[in-house]
Amino acid sequence: MELFVVIAVIVIIALMFDIPVPSHAKARAQRVQCVNNLKQTGSAFGIWANDNGGRYPMEISETNGGTMEFTSGPSEWRHFQVMSNELSTPRTLLCPADDLRPVAATNFVFFNNSNVSYFVSLSAVKTDPSGIWSGDRNITNGTPIKNGILELTTNQPTGWTAEMHKRVGNIALSDGSISQVSQTGLRTALANSGLATNRLQMPILAP
Repeated sequence: MELFVVIAVIVIIALMFDIPVPSHAKARAQRVQCVNNLKQTGSAFGIWANDNGGRYPMEISETNGGTMEFTSGPSEWRHFQVMSNELSTPRTLLCPADDLRPVAATNFVFFNNSNVSYFVSLSAVKTDPSGIWSGDRNITNGTPIKNGILELTTNQPTGWTAEMHKRVGNIALSDGSISQVSQTGLRTALANSGLATNRLQMPILAP
């Protein structure tokens, strides 16, 4: 971890002084930052759930402080917004390798899906440590996203697009662990989740 931090600092300094940075070093620094973002987000989800009967925002009605009514369409950002106290800053929700969404929000008031790089699982529960609850938005099974929802099943080929991290991606499990996985690793993680279907809400942009 210390080595990753040193690499990230070197890249930041190089960018500040316009020093050429090897592409592999930049990519590694971006991966490290993305993993840290997901760790912080996972911690926020865990704290929020501990304060709300062990349930994630998506499992609780809006009248009780959750976001259950926003589990479809271009509303994924609301699951993060409701945890603004736990997250502190929306900057952790944007992956540095996400070139299509280069601007991080400065606060949770002026905040939407264009400031989010990560999906949220609607199938995950805190009591299942092997469940996938979040990860990079470049996940795909080759089918269209319907009403903001991507359904992954064990009998469909699932992988990563080239939008971020060059056809690999990060996933976060309910036990708090973060892993960068290949196409094969992703399919293994889906199988290990024990679910026939994983329903993911994606940070789609409104038409």
